[in-house]
Amino acid sequence: MGNCSPSASLPYDAFLLVSFGGPERREDVLPFLENVVRGKRVPRERLLEVAERYELFDGASPINQQNRALLAAILAEFNAHGVRLPVYWGNRHWHPLLEDTIREMAEDGVRRALAFVTSAFASYSGCRQYLEDIDRARQAAGPAAPVVEKLRLFYNHPGFIEPMADRVRAALDELPAGRRDSARLVFTAHSIPLAMAACSKYVDQLQEACRLVSERVGRTEWTLAYQSRSGPPEQPWLEPDVGDYLVELHRAGQATDVVVVPIGFVSEHMEVVYDLDVELAGLCETLGIRLVRAGVVGTHPRFVRMIRELVEERLDPAAARLALGPLGSCPEVCPADCCRPGRPTGG
Repeated sequence: MGNCSPSASLPYDAFLLVSFGGPERREDVLPFLENVVRGKRVPRERLLEVAERYELFDGASPINQQNRALLAAILAEFNAHGVRLPVYWGNRHWHPLLEDTIREMAEDGVRRALAFVTSAFASYSGCRQYLEDIDRARQAAGPAAPVVEKLRLFYNHPGFIEPMADRVRAALDELPAGRRDSARLVFTAHSIPLAMAACSKYVDQLQEACRLVSERVGRTEWTLAYQSRSGPPEQPWLEPDVGDYLVELHRAGQATDVVVVPIGFVSEHMEVVYDLDVELAGLCETLGIRLVRAGVVGTHPRFVRMIRELVEERLDPAAARLALGPLGSCPEVCPADCCRPGRPTGG
């Protein structure tokens, strides 16, 4: 998938971008959603309800196009800095599917690859589930499937924090100069069940990333809220919901201008362009709140450089493991008990 050929001296011979995936045509929306919920008890009515959201965007999620742009930027970055690895791309839930990509890698003779997952934070759905899907894809590809090793989490890497700070500054600049200092800074991330959150460092890592970004834009006050919950009402999920939070601010007379920062998302997809740009924007219009939504890191040059740095640190054991703040860099290999989907077993 690229014009960068591997070096025989490297311990890895390919790079794999792994993402969630999304439909690009109306006729693909329901098959995509069925892939996402396979094995779960989700009523058909709920799928049809979610599918209606895609109609606003002609059935296309922006995530695949964003991944194409990111892959092209990564390849250019590799070529410019002598990282001689071909690049591949596979999705968990839509084409190009991870299973097909790993089969292609095997046919190309790839034996050991590094995978970059488009999720910065530790949780079952953002970390362990990707590992499980990679393992399933390797099994489907057969004995010739390459070993695939996931790059570490990057929630506090300067290559993630600095681009996010740039996005926040750009959003603040959209407000009138006299109202920027009083604008509320609200970070959002995908809500997950409390039982799942208890089995990972998801909340701690999100709070640290929010603190680091806020620090770089000169803010000491900020809020972390959650969005896009999808579970049954009786199941407790992380709160506050960002919409509920803004309603409460409005009732207290404390919200006029709000900058919402989707720090939990690396690329634009439906949880951003619908849940924030349509639903939350509509709520804010009703409440009379001026809402500015910050961008995601996307293909920010510093973010692309970070991906190269994560690869280089695996190629060179002596390379610096960059991380901001007191928590240090994440382990290269996830502990065996991390990011479980259910309740913790002890502690």
